Amino acid sequence: QLQLKESGGGLVQAGGSLRLSCAASGRTVNDYSMGWFRQAPGKEPEFVVAISPFGDMTTYRDSVKGRFNISRNNNDNTIDLQMFNLKPEDTAVYYCAADQISWSPISLVSVRFRGAYSGQGTRVTVSS
Repeated sequence: QLQLKESGGGLVQAGGSLRLSCAASGRTVNDYSMGWFRQAPGKEPEFVVAISPFGDMTTYRDSVKGRFNISRNNNDNTIDLQMFNLKPEDTAVYYCAADQISWSPISLVSVRFRGAYSGQGTRVTVSS
């Protein structure tokens, strides 16, 4: 059973940066696309970003493009999400997720990536 654990959340001022990390255990993540969802207070969960099993493809939700950067290390079974220029609307609980999906076409990844496995989440709060 694949288990995921997030870390790195916290409180930051608008314009600041944070790095979230996700450590996987139980099995190798080489076969999985990995990514992040987030859920803001009172809202539905939303897709943030996904990265293909070997890290050669990524897709981001429009509102975080140019500000967030996902990376993975399959040797360490970890993924990171570097977040820059954070905005108050980025405030949410961020969940690391894993899924096995097709990346063709890439435009459908944000819909297909449902997070068959996910962690407990880490809270990010951005103050204005």
